Amino acid sequence: MGTLICHTCNATIDHFEDEKVTFLYSNCECENCSQNNGDNE
Repeated sequence: MGTLICHTCNATIDHFEDEKVTFLYSNCECENCSQNNGDNE
């Protein structure tokens, strides 16, 4: 079982069992991440 984590705020988005990795990083839909999407380079 793995965990899907927001790359921006490190919040846990979901859990999964399909992949053979422990963590996958993505972006969540929270207000903070939506405003900062693409601005953190």
